[in-house]
Amino acid sequence: MQAKEIKKIVLAYSGGLDTSVIIPWLKENYDNCEVIAVSADVGQGSELEGLEEKAIKTGASKLYILDLTDEFVDEYIFPTLKAGATYEGYLLGTSFARPLIAKKIVEIALQEGADAIAHGCTGKGNDQVRFELAIKAFAPNMPVIAPWRTWELDSREKEIAYAEAHNIPLKISRETNYSKDKNLWHLSHEGLDLEDPANEPQYEKAGFLELGVSPLQAPDEPTYVTIDFEKGVPVAVDGVKMKGSDVVRKLNDLGGKNGIGLLDLVENRLVGMKCRGVYETPGGTILYKAHEILETLCLDKMTAHEKAKLAITFGELVYNGQWYTPLREALSAFVDKTQETVTGTVKLKLYKGNVINAGVTSPYSLYSEEIATFGEDHVYDQNDSAGFISLFGLPIKVRAMMEQKNK
Repeated sequence: MQAKEIKKIVLAYSGGLDTSVIIPWLKENYDNCEVIAVSADVGQGSELEGLEEKAIKTGASKLYILDLTDEFVDEYIFPTLKAGATYEGYLLGTSFARPLIAKKIVEIALQEGADAIAHGCTGKGNDQVRFELAIKAFAPNMPVIAPWRTWELDSREKEIAYAEAHNIPLKISRETNYSKDKNLWHLSHEGLDLEDPANEPQYEKAGFLELGVSPLQAPDEPTYVTIDFEKGVPVAVDGVKMKGSDVVRKLNDLGGKNGIGLLDLVENRLVGMKCRGVYETPGGTILYKAHEILETLCLDKMTAHEKAKLAITFGELVYNGQWYTPLREALSAFVDKTQETVTGTVKLKLYKGNVINAGVTSPYSLYSEEIATFGEDHVYDQNDSAGFISLFGLPIKVRAMMEQKNK
């Protein structure tokens, strides 16, 4: 579509630097078109305060704020947790939020009869792919406007200058201009001094960390916590049943206080470059460790090993924005089957950034103390191992005999 044909645009709006300046920019460049802002509440808390007033003042006709937190946790985070999926160690905090947000934005765009959807993702990032693949999945013919690919504001410094010229209030300055993404699961930090991998993150500097403290500033005494799982899903903390989002909130609090969940990573972005980011994922780090410990008790060897291989593929699909694909759905079906017996209780010790196994139980445990014991037992005949080794090592023996014969 030509710019003059676009009369109504739905914008994925966070109220951060990029989307704040996009509203007036769209109106300037698309013949004073109507801009409808859509914000998704995925647990970012105070970032949503005053958003409607700000969006309207900067030119939006209205703002939708969608409460997606529980759906985000139950339908995106926990399926990924059950898969044990990560990407190069990254717990996918931004990655699995984007498909859900984009899906809901498409619903609003279709409801409003919009001519296009706009987002504030840069042409260097992964999020542009995640948003647009989801848009293709639910509105394959919907035009997408990505100002970062075309506009003259080709740096965050220029964006700030544009915002100042247009009287757009910002919560950042040129000195605190980290690129951040926050939701219930995590907080990411990119840019400024972090762009040089030689620079140590300022973990102890006041205001840098938001979800917790540096391990150096954590208590000198450990904190114990128990987590109950049912079919791979966390359902209780310290014996108290709660919904998924509250499990994450509770563990974010405990983990943050104990310096849990900091990750400094140079990752391989989907678009081909390496990028350095610092991530805070306190509750998520605890849950991944607890789930991993429980699976060592409940999964047989072949299932556990095959699941670990497929977890790499699952993590890549999530990172690459391919949530709404047949392969991801098929992998989730496989994962759900493996989780049928992943039920039990894990006890952990949290101490200065460490998550330490302090005990695990399950009614579906495959561990038998009677069989594994170094003491006397009456269920395992150690003489059986000789025949096992003879057959298991037969190919090695035959090859060695051949090599000796041909020397």
